[in-house]
This record gives sequence, structure tokens and C-alpha cells, in this order.
Amino acid sequence: MNKKLKQVFRFTGRFVLAIVLFIVVYVLFAFLLAHIPVNSNPEKSDEVTIYINSNGVHTDILVPVKNEVKDWATEIKYDQTKSNDSIMNFVAFGWGDKGFYLDTPEWSDLKASTAAKAAFYLGTSAMHTRFYNAVTEDEECVKVTISKKDYADMVKYIEDSFQLDENNHVQWIANRSYGKYDAFYEGKGKYSLFYTCNTWANNCLKAGHQKAALWTVYDKGIFYHYK
Repeated sequence: MNKKLKQVFRFTGRFVLAIVLFIVVYVLFAFLLAHIPVNSNPEKSDEVTIYINSNGVHTDILVPVKNEVKDWATEIKYDQTKSNDSIMNFVAFGWGDKGFYLDTPEWSDLKASTAAKAAFYLGTSAMHTRFYNAVTEDEECVKVTISKKDYADMVKYIEDSFQLDENNHVQWIANRSYGKYDAFYEGKGKYSLFYTCNTWANNCLKAGHQKAALWTVYDKGIFYHYK
């Protein structure tokens, strides 16, 4: 084996080792930091009801469509959904990579290029919204009651996640949806291995002074604190 070939093997071995070490450290920190609580004892109040909902991978925050603090229907419009149904009580908010959201309605549609862009901070983001008339609690949907003051701070966080146009309006991504009751909007920020859809949801809870993980990239890191 010549010297150049040895160097290639040595470099490849180190590169593979570095990747393995990165994955191990990433998984370890993701697990440990997700179990460190923030806001362990939030203010008790039943003024506003919200829900934390997961589909098993992605977390949404569900809030009232309208109350004394915020009327979301003035910005997240019913006629931007296929149903155009205005008899709704809650609206869900989720943040994520735009390419992943729009081009991957099912896991079977996932492309390597889409995953790579999302993981390595190369794409743009979108906000996904969905209206609900009623919400059912289960293992992946937790009811939380909070004060109007805390909810106002949460509203500010959600508002700041939308990319606005020159007239300070949210930007609807027309004719893109998963079903009858949802819609997409342009979002702020970029998705990465260190800031995922679940990181956004966790930070939303932090903004509203509710129980959350110190840092998490997966949904279980949020729900661990609501057992």
C-alpha cells in the first residue's frame, strides 16, 4: 500500500470517527438537556386554555382563535383554508422547514436533498396553522391553563415567528395545505439540527412562562415535563 493510499484511509477513518463522535455527543446532549426543567412552577390560572399537541414527531401549540388578548382570525383567515369554516374554537401553530413542510406531506415523500437542507441550515421556514372546533386530550395532546398575561407573552412569540410583508401582514402561501382546515405562511428563521420544530414549540412555552425543557429537538422532550 503506497503512502497516498494510507493517507486516504487515515483521513477517511478520522472523518468517520468524527461523525460517530458528533452523533453520540448530539444524542447525549439532546437527551440530557431535554430532561432539565424550565419554569417548573408556573403561575396557576384558568384564564386561558391552550393545548400542546404532537403527531408523534412534530409539536403544535393550540390556542383560542379569539379572546380578550388576541383575535387570530384577523390574520389567519378562514377563507385561506379549503373548508372556509368559521365555526372554530382553536388554532394550532407549528414552525418548521419550508421545504420539508411543503414537499413532504407524507414520510414516504421525503427526499435526501430536503432532509439535508433542513438539517444543515440551508432552507427557509414556514408557519403551519390548523383550525379546530374541538380538541380531545390524550397521550399526545395535553391541556394547559394559563393567565392572560402569560398568554400575551406567548402570542408575541408566535407573532414574531411570521415573516411579514411591507404592510406588516402575514404572508399566506397560497393553495398549499394538508387538508381542509390548515394553511401555510412564510416564517422567520431557519431549521437545523439544533433548532427544530420542537425547539420552536418548546421556546413558545418558555415565552409563555410555562413548563418546558432547557433545550429539546424532539417532542418527547416537551411532554416529559407534562407527565
